[in-house]
Amino acid sequence: MSRLDAQMAFLAEAEKLRTILRATPIGDNSRQENSGEHSWHIALYALILAEHAPEGVQIDRVIRMLLIHDIVEIDAGDVPIYAQTAEGQAETEAKEQRAAERIFGLLPQDQARDLITLWQEFEAAESPDAVFAKSLDRFQPPNLNLAVGGGSWTTYNVTFDVLDQRVGKPVRRGAPALWDWIAPKIRAVLGSH
Repeated sequence: MSRLDAQMAFLAEAEKLRTILRATPIGDNSRQENSGEHSWHIALYALILAEHAPEGVQIDRVIRMLLIHDIVEIDAGDVPIYAQTAEGQAETEAKEQRAAERIFGLLPQDQARDLITLWQEFEAAESPDAVFAKSLDRFQPPNLNLAVGGGSWTTYNVTFDVLDQRVGKPVRRGAPALWDWIAPKIRAVLGSH
């Protein structure tokens, strides 16, 4: 198989990300968002909201992370953040690691290595770039839920306290101004309970 054959095989496989439905509806509430749309949308968030990143964050790397961060869902599926349990998280992480190895493994070895490393950096959320990327990954869905008056929050009976812990904490860590902006809007929809 040539280098180009391998690259095209990966791109054909990556297209399947558009078939993975997420819990969050799109802004007009006509249907659920898919993971391909989510990845594109948060990459656009990074481009537009770059000025809210901490000093030293490389937005080009953040965008690259966000474009690939959910590709593992092709095999592992999407587990809504409000449906995650501590017990199920280890199993999901193992599935996602296997998916990363398989899917990125379709690429030529150098590209596969680079993208797996970038994906692992995002998952670890320790570098400044990954912390900001993770904050945007958590910030985008609440905006969609707000646009439709609650969306998946209603489905999962989400309280503000649960949302603050699972979403607010990583957003505050990487982009505190974004959480300061959205938290009052969330409270207005969910109340303080």
